[in-house]
Amino acid sequence: MQILKDVFGILGIIETIYERIKKIFIPPKAYSWQTLIYLSLFSWLMSSLSTGFIKDFIAFCGWLFLIFGTAWYTHDDQLKPLLVPGTNLPIGALITGFLVSVFAFGREEDVLTPRTIVLWPTISAIITAIPEFFEGTGTEAKTQIPKIEDRQKIIMLIGGCMVVSCWFQFYFVTENWINEYPSLMIDNYQGSAFVVKTQSTEKIPKNGVLILDKLAPQIEAQLAGQPWSQVEQWLINAGQNVGNLGKQVTQTSLANYEEKSLWRVEPRVSNVKDGYKLDLLSIWQGPSSTARGYYLVKSCRVDPVIDSENTSRKTGGRLDQKSTIAEIECERRTSFIAGSPPPQQ
Repeated sequence: MQILKDVFGILGIIETIYERIKKIFIPPKAYSWQTLIYLSLFSWLMSSLSTGFIKDFIAFCGWLFLIFGTAWYTHDDQLKPLLVPGTNLPIGALITGFLVSVFAFGREEDVLTPRTIVLWPTISAIITAIPEFFEGTGTEAKTQIPKIEDRQKIIMLIGGCMVVSCWFQFYFVTENWINEYPSLMIDNYQGSAFVVKTQSTEKIPKNGVLILDKLAPQIEAQLAGQPWSQVEQWLINAGQNVGNLGKQVTQTSLANYEEKSLWRVEPRVSNVKDGYKLDLLSIWQGPSSTARGYYLVKSCRVDPVIDSENTSRKTGGRLDQKSTIAEIECERRTSFIAGSPPPQQ
């Protein structure tokens, strides 16, 4: 007898589960939310088998069926709606708002666009507020003006969701700034209530280093092995020569960054024993947490050496005297200096 009771008990549980599943998936009548969901699935199936304008039109209808079906289910009076903690915003409205936002602003290659996420909270709030302007059900619904106590809730809900949308937009704007101007992250933002420095732990702006790393080999190629007199003349006009090369290197190396116009390249030439010291400066002209800004330096040493190969050349049947050529070597290390660059001499 106990075995029969256990068997019938298990059968009862299975029957209960079956009835619940049946209630969810089998529409009680043709005019129900399940019908709209099934129509959306059928539309997407037909859309996958179609092409051209017909494909887009059927997919469009499928989205409408899905949105209205989901909204109907999540706002069903027979189901106790779950609210976002601390608000009067139903979770169902969030789901419907997300579908509407994706349908209106998403793209085939990227469903979650910044605009989709930014407008999601505001659309969800508007969806929550719409039923307050109607009374009745089905085809018998008519417009009404919400009660005074309901108006305050609607205004607070929409206003709060718009603030959340603004915060999302602020995040995407900040992220775009950091992507286009990565050197901004070098500054210290610990005192900021809006920006958290999480993307980079570097102490030296990589783009400033990149400019000097690309510039130094070009200058070495121009000066190495050249007659010393020509090199000295080049150093006299170093401001123009290095500036032109710096502009070319910056435009090429930072082609994918908007901050390329905020870097300026300048030289500093000083006399040292038997030669010259050439400092290559990449100067940041963009926003900085300090008024004096910062710059980066890569130092090069330019020295005169004897051209031993010149002794093998003849001029008018006579051997040339040994001539002096330039030897240049740039440091691999790049220094970061906070403050204004030294004045040009």
